[in-house]
Amino acid sequence: MKKISKSNLQELIALIAENQQVYLPVEVRGETNYERYTEGAKIDIDTLKTVKSAKEVFFPQSETLYTVVTENKKYRITQQELQNESFVVFGVRPCDVKGIEVLDKVFLSKPVDSFYKARRDNGIIVSFACSEPEESCFCKVFGIDCAEPSADVALWEKDGTLYWKALTEKGESLTKQCDSLLTDTDSADEASVDALKKDIRSIVEKLPYMNLSLDGWHGDATNERFNSELWAQLYKPCLACGTCTFVCPTCQCYDLKDYDTGKGIQRYRCWDSCMYSDFTMMAHGNNRTSQMQRYRQRFMHKLVYFPKNNDGMYSCVGCGRCVDKCPASTNIVKVIKAFMNEEAGK
Repeated sequence: MKKISKSNLQELIALIAENQQVYLPVEVRGETNYERYTEGAKIDIDTLKTVKSAKEVFFPQSETLYTVVTENKKYRITQQELQNESFVVFGVRPCDVKGIEVLDKVFLSKPVDSFYKARRDNGIIVSFACSEPEESCFCKVFGIDCAEPSADVALWEKDGTLYWKALTEKGESLTKQCDSLLTDTDSADEASVDALKKDIRSIVEKLPYMNLSLDGWHGDATNERFNSELWAQLYKPCLACGTCTFVCPTCQCYDLKDYDTGKGIQRYRCWDSCMYSDFTMMAHGNNRTSQMQRYRQRFMHKLVYFPKNNDGMYSCVGCGRCVDKCPASTNIVKVIKAFMNEEAGK
């Protein structure tokens, strides 16, 4: 394990950026999101949850796939270049690391998404333990330990010191790049980190959503959950705004669109939302004709369909962004609680 004073963070990031691009939480106009590091950027690793997760680095909100240019009545197709250089994503919280693992199940399964795979192959993730989990967090419900980051490098912060531990070959390589700024830890430092982990887990146990139960939610629960009468009541406050899907670190729905450049076509993909009435719209219309059906689909996918097809892995990581951002407070916590209450006879 290594360590560095938090006061030297800017210097550390600048050193890493000498060799590759760095993406990390940056405050812009009062909001913190993952941005590419530039000199003078307002680095903000203290904000627990960025508005959008680090998902966007690997699966951009909008990206060009290829362009078609017409010249003398002939067509020339040019595929967008794949990521071919290493880059670092710094300060990713444990729930968002798990979110990327969920995306791996989607984009790295056959047929493999070449754009996503190129980024994953070249990306180095530095994960940051959550020293002060917030009331809207419930990652432990989905088996995530926010005191024990799992990535290429793990970071902990205590008393103005950042503790650095390489966990993979990529992490070891990055550590070597930063050797001039990192110093070795001793047994007292190790004990300090262990005490911090204990404190974090103690906080987690006191969070309001720690009593959430996933009993009844599993890959074989399709019929009983799908046919529940609860959906008819749960969906009513939903505004179909799609906010939950855009801040979610695991949502992977996208649309393909063509942009007329005047000299040809630029085909790109962009995030879409299952909560929209025109999602997957075809010539005959949409298979889900009501907002109740669309609302049900979102949570059935998170808690039933995805684990059914991915060895029991849920596609919710308990980050709490939907809890914080849903204007109607009709989030996944509300859904789970409603089924818990029904089964308890309340």
